Amino acid sequence: MRSAGILLPIFSLPGKYGIGCFSKEAYRFVDFLKEAHQTYWQILPLGPTGYGDSPYQTFSTFAGNPYFISLEALIDEGLLSARECARLERGVDPKYIDYGRLYNERFAVLKKAYERWDPKKDPAYASFVKENSDWLEDYALFMAVKGHFKGVSFTLWDEDIRYRKKQALSKYKKLLAGEIGFHKFLQHKFYQQWKALRAYANEKGIRIIGDIPIYVSPDSSDLWAFPELFQVDKKRNLSAVAGCPPDAFCADGQLWGNPLYDWEYHKSTGFAWWVSRVRKMSELYDVVRIDHFRGFDEYYSIPAGSQTARNGEWEKGPGWDLFKVIREKLGKFDIIAEDLGFITPSVRALVKKTGYCNMKVLEFAFDPDDTHGKNEYLPHNYGPRCVVYTGTHDNETVAGWFSSMKKKDRDRVLSHLGLSTKKPPIVTEALVRQALSSVASYCIIPIQDYLCLGNEARINHPSTLGGNWVWRLVPGQLEGQAERIAKLTDLYNRATEKK
Repeated sequence: MRSAGILLPIFSLPGKYGIGCFSKEAYRFVDFLKEAHQTYWQILPLGPTGYGDSPYQTFSTFAGNPYFISLEALIDEGLLSARECARLERGVDPKYIDYGRLYNERFAVLKKAYERWDPKKDPAYASFVKENSDWLEDYALFMAVKGHFKGVSFTLWDEDIRYRKKQALSKYKKLLAGEIGFHKFLQHKFYQQWKALRAYANEKGIRIIGDIPIYVSPDSSDLWAFPELFQVDKKRNLSAVAGCPPDAFCADGQLWGNPLYDWEYHKSTGFAWWVSRVRKMSELYDVVRIDHFRGFDEYYSIPAGSQTARNGEWEKGPGWDLFKVIREKLGKFDIIAEDLGFITPSVRALVKKTGYCNMKVLEFAFDPDDTHGKNEYLPHNYGPRCVVYTGTHDNETVAGWFSSMKKKDRDRVLSHLGLSTKKPPIVTEALVRQALSSVASYCIIPIQDYLCLGNEARINHPSTLGGNWVWRLVPGQLEGQAERIAKLTDLYNRATEKK
């Protein structure tokens, strides 16, 4: 059945205190989606972000971002006062996130809530700790020790705790008991608030599309606690890292620096860690998008210490073996395979075998060398088992993309759309209509494209540091938009039920 949804990261929601979160504005956005006859809300990864602020480089695969905890909800619980939170509003630019300020101010306020909280009066806490013990204990200790060492990467910690020697683990658990408890509290509140928001969305007929980064961060509790899962040497240093090879857009390739998996070890365990990971994601989301899916077929391996990605080589990934086990252990679960970039026949075969929907992005459709309309991202070449986007979080907005094009490329887009005008708002709406009218099972439109915003609203510029992941809606920006979006959704028969 054809359906529609909107892409909007949690951090891009409007509201108080400097960043979007699980506040009343999140519930209002769910109401907006229902009013706009949408079925899906797609978000970005929810993990705790580190240096660079990327949701694809987090301190844990399983933990949630404390910045998303609603301070309003903590005020309602009596754990904070409105006055204590008011100073977090002063001088805040409602359009953009200041992560430096968040880092310096938010945790001090959350610590006040923790100090007033009584776990004995919170019966859900003990259950949460027990149910999440496989990752929570290590994560809370990791974050507490990281704070003890002034936030530096765990590779710079004292060797005894870096290598998790038994005596050191006991020492720091006693020394940092309060901080460990604080990080457990934060995760409890994060999960409690997220599950309440998701339940509200589901009650309104809105399903959540979550996002799994394929790799973990090189500074994460995952690597620190379970180095055997990754390609490391005897001293637990990375022996190879992830990235992408050189191409027409980047002569040196992309050096991501993430640890690579030891797939032979994973296979020997029956892919237990991955099964656990996908199981947790299935508890958090209704549909999961798996980032960089081609890395499961073949992954690009770059020797650790390299300055560029030029010297990398393609290595064989786990392929169908992994997804067969996931299906056997977890049953059928809606998954979207992010198969963008240079895709080989073996990647296509793997996507087909899994039965997952793959992705189509209209901004990739207008190849100037494609004189016969064979580009796979053009709507007339789709099959139904796919998800169409105008663009993703890594792309320019449609208005920004079209405005920055060379004349001959703009003319090609206009020819496909049957337009003579070069006004970005008109081109944007035409591209949105192309997506909605396609046979793709899912159509997901970034909210910026429904609002015809330019590149000031872009989420991420890949391979750059700074100025990313900061854009936010401002209060009232969606006013009057739901009816227009609903009409388009109905026109192209993507409202999956009468609203």
